[in-house]
Amino acid sequence: MTAESTLLSAPTRTRRRRLPVLTTLAFVVRFIVAVLAVFGQWLTPQDPTAQNPLLSVSPPGEGHLLGTDQLGRDVFSLLIAATRSAVVGPICVAIGCVLIGGTLGMLGAYFGGSTDVVVNRFADLVYALPALLVAIVVIGVVDGGYWLTAAILIFLSTPYQIRVCRSVAMVQVRLPYVDAARTLGLSSGRTIFRHVLPNILPTVLATLLLDFVAALIGYSALAYLGLGVQAGQPDWGAMLAEGQTFIAVNPWLSLAPAIMLIATASSVTLVGDWLYDRLSTPAVSR
Repeated sequence: MTAESTLLSAPTRTRRRRLPVLTTLAFVVRFIVAVLAVFGQWLTPQDPTAQNPLLSVSPPGEGHLLGTDQLGRDVFSLLIAATRSAVVGPICVAIGCVLIGGTLGMLGAYFGGSTDVVVNRFADLVYALPALLVAIVVIGVVDGGYWLTAAILIFLSTPYQIRVCRSVAMVQVRLPYVDAARTLGLSSGRTIFRHVLPNILPTVLATLLLDFVAALIGYSALAYLGLGVQAGQPDWGAMLAEGQTFIAVNPWLSLAPAIMLIATASSVTLVGDWLYDRLSTPAVSR
């Protein structure tokens, strides 16, 4: 191999570096969770709603991989069926936070003045609220369900997205390309969403995944307290609460949803870190 070919091949090796082992494992976990969320109802070995009072709470065995709960339902099937409830809501919360908080943050950074003041005061006001207590009180008083919980979590989580997007957008709006866009007469919306947004996209995507993790924990915490999900609906948080009473008989009733929660949250966080590093690092030219 000549010296020239060696120099030309070096950037290619840099660009095609392998994923870290933990990141690869995180992608695998995310893929499995996504498959269970979409196709879980066809993958359950047994009907998750089928009850067998004769079994009650029993350890693994007799055709039940993770045993049964107090109603005689198969824990493994419940765990799979609960995946959709566990992740769909947090996904909607994360997307809502990015759409609302990201837009407000960029508007505040771009226009400044009174717009920035109003956006910041709104973020400060919501930050001052005890988030978990507010969610418990509102959902408990109005007997809110799954989607009301999503709306409340979006409202309480938006200030974080506002501040993050505002801070990175403030750097961009001071750069010459924004002044050039204004000089050319481009509209504010076009400048913000066609020019500023792509430059802060790595941060936006990373915080999107962090918002998902926070919403996943929030949903599970509320379900653990008996809020946010309908009675009898499979949910990891509800399973965790129900299994505590019977942990001596069948520990998998609590351990299985706890493992799924930890694995999902950890994998999404690792993927978010990798995605931020990947998008923030300039591509190596040939």
